[in-house]
Amino acid sequence: MADTDVQVEALHAALANVADRLAAEKTYLTELDSAIGDADHGANMNRGFQTVLEKTEGMDGEPAEIVKAVGMAIVSEVGGAAGPLYGGSILTASQELDEGITAETSVAFAEAYLEKLQDRGGAQIGQKTMVDAVTPAVHTYKKSIEEDDLPPLEALAKTVDAAERGVNFTVPIRATKGRASYLGWRSVGHRDPGATSTLIILEELLETATEYLDGEEALDRDATSPTVPDDGDDAEEA
Repeated sequence: MADTDVQVEALHAALANVADRLAAEKTYLTELDSAIGDADHGANMNRGFQTVLEKTEGMDGEPAEIVKAVGMAIVSEVGGAAGPLYGGSILTASQELDEGITAETSVAFAEAYLEKLQDRGGAQIGQKTMVDAVTPAVHTYKKSIEEDDLPPLEALAKTVDAAERGVNFTVPIRATKGRASYLGWRSVGHRDPGATSTLIILEELLETATEYLDGEEALDRDATSPTVPDDGDDAEEA
């Protein structure tokens, strides 16, 4: 997707899809956050991405400028920990897209996002946070592009699978970071809301990419995360 105009069009489509999906999932995310958090994640993410749509509507120019505006809108509108974690990480990582959106720059964006997310939140994998979804997703995307030489669309499909496994991974483990950690063992059996919203966003990015990256190979949704065990059966209990 080398043409800047096409990239900008795809970005706007992706943001609209993410905003629509988060609006539809607002109640579900709030239910997840009610169990182990402060019950505001669904409302926060919905409000944040509706603001993103308002702030980016009609923007043209370079993709990096639009992504930077996304980060700034989330930081300014999303309360609690989610605003700085999501928005601040996007804001920092946006500079990796200065040369446009390519397989290489998207990997750099993903790595910068994860690094900033961990710097800001101080969370590591296994603590029942969004990092449990982001980490395998980023590692899988990087491996798919750089080692397996897969087309971006197939790499993104594997990334979504990895994130889904990461979400499932959060169900049986005890939270040791963030508000959920106050519950101790009572946090076991619940899906982390931040990891879940991460998966939702990636699913919509894949849906949008499928519309724009036509002509690529059929998607492979049977990828195995390199870092997170498959415990999907437990996810049904969340």
